[in-house]
Amino acid sequence: MLVHPQFDPVAVDLGFFQIHWYGLTYLAAFGAFYWLATRRIRQPAYQDRGWTAREVEDLLFWGVLGVILGGRLGYVLFYKPSHYLANPLQIFAVWEGGMSFHGGLLGVIAALLLFARVRGRRAFEVTDLVAPCVPIGLAFGRLGNFVNGELWGRAADAALPWAMVFPQSGSALPRHPSQLYQFALEGLTLFLLLWGYAGSRGAHRSEGGAVVWGRVSGAFLVGYGLLRFAAEYFREPDSFLGLLALNLSMGQWLCLPMIGAGVAIWLWAGRHPQPR
Repeated sequence: MLVHPQFDPVAVDLGFFQIHWYGLTYLAAFGAFYWLATRRIRQPAYQDRGWTAREVEDLLFWGVLGVILGGRLGYVLFYKPSHYLANPLQIFAVWEGGMSFHGGLLGVIAALLLFARVRGRRAFEVTDLVAPCVPIGLAFGRLGNFVNGELWGRAADAALPWAMVFPQSGSALPRHPSQLYQFALEGLTLFLLLWGYAGSRGAHRSEGGAVVWGRVSGAFLVGYGLLRFAAEYFREPDSFLGLLALNLSMGQWLCLPMIGAGVAIWLWAGRHPQPR
């Protein structure tokens, strides 16, 4: 049975200024997004639309705002609404933690839709560009969770070779290192599947050769929703929420509309190709 290494969350301490590992994972995620997106715009569907690296830089800026604002507001609204209603000023205490992926996703979608409107781009054209570049960023985020020893897993059989004790949990129970499960599933696995699909002809072309926007976005929602739903069976539910109806966690309930929306978008996209 393993014990969590208890990493120092501070990567660099200059006395008057500290850089945390979790912040570095966000920086790595944004850097990976830019690198991948600048390669994605080299694909024919985006070359035809005249995308440039400068436009990707602007898109990243909008996306960062969406992640931070949406992630924080999502945590406030989905997980602790009564607490923050009673203590509204704590909403701004982001250094105390509290970010929601699903809230961040909604924030990013809102930012991308606004970007598309301002730049005269099709909405799904923008979201299809972004979707395959996101999972690597999620992988970095889960590594940050593991370094911090947070979001640990449910109790596991001590005979499991990789079962791990997380002292931060307040118990000596062996647990699933669910952060690493999510790193592998919604991070690496989803990236490989989605990047391969997004680079295929079928992702952006109809049988008649017309351009199709939306399939990649739909595939992302379905893929993430299914993989996150599965990983949640190994992740300890939030102590202040526990399991909800049907013994599902809040994360699982939030994944269900994602999956449904992804299927609907993918089907709609195939029926509404755009002329080249």
